[in-house]
Amino acid sequence: MKVRVLSGVQPTGNLHIGNYLGALKNWVKIQYDYESIFCIVDLHAITVYQNPQELRSNIHQLAALFLACGIDPKHSSIIAQSSVPGHAELAWMFTCVTPLGWLERMTQFKAKSEAQETIGDGLLQYPVLMAADILLYQAKIVPVGDDQRQHLELTRDIAQRFNSQYGETFVLPETKLPLVGARVMGLDDPTTKMSKSATGAGHAVALLDPPAVIRKKIMRATTDSQPGVNFESKGAGVENLLNIHQAFTEWTDDQMRAHFEGMRYGDLKKTVAEAVVDGLMPIQQRYQEITADPSIITAVLKEGALRVIPIAQATVELTKQRMGLYSLV
Repeated sequence: MKVRVLSGVQPTGNLHIGNYLGALKNWVKIQYDYESIFCIVDLHAITVYQNPQELRSNIHQLAALFLACGIDPKHSSIIAQSSVPGHAELAWMFTCVTPLGWLERMTQFKAKSEAQETIGDGLLQYPVLMAADILLYQAKIVPVGDDQRQHLELTRDIAQRFNSQYGETFVLPETKLPLVGARVMGLDDPTTKMSKSATGAGHAVALLDPPAVIRKKIMRATTDSQPGVNFESKGAGVENLLNIHQAFTEWTDDQMRAHFEGMRYGDLKKTVAEAVVDGLMPIQQRYQEITADPSIITAVLKEGALRVIPIAQATVELTKQRMGLYSLV
């Protein structure tokens, strides 16, 4: 029996090359090695206000991009989180066993709450819902970025606390992060990770950006004050561009050094831009084919939900049984 793997993306902002190289490209590579569930986490998205029409559109766009990047719906389950009631139901039960102090110490909660005048309770409970996402399917492997490590560790803490109070119920997900791809930084600020929420026009290359826009963004990318590429003392911006090229082309370190050592930055940027354009072209073509028939996305999301709902229901019923809650089953 294959180990179950789960990961997810919020349907907010535009999916960019950081999301692709850091997650989706790797998901495509490993999907057949596991029982794979890839989740569009729309319940997480509404911890801050979302325009309802835009949110629905974004869910469909994200599902289409999953397919366009190579996720195989015949093997992997692509689901919208809100289509499986067990996510919210299990999250409530976990809320009742999670100490408030654990949640108040979460780094992302502290950072986001300080940036807003008022916050909803959903922002505080975000990590509990993430724990429910993972434990609902008894997922052993959760390929997330290092910025989510604290949330993954909290998931293990919640599972262990529940198991100690109510008996062995949940598989503990791995805290190691073996399935994460390249870490892509912002083109305008290579000291920060490329983000969907960043507002700068030159920050990220979106997966659906036209070639002319891709070239323009990369040609404006931050480098450093040296005249050309020096592998012994690369600035953060130059290193980011080289990493992007290597992630798209899968060149070896020796190939990278032989090709780019001493190259002037204008030529470096042109070379990287063409690698990105070439890498995204088949994804964009598949995306156009998929979205030409909206019924494809509807069918994939329905099939994914129907495939995982029995797993989710079994976990919810077991949890209710352990806690002494009433069940019709």
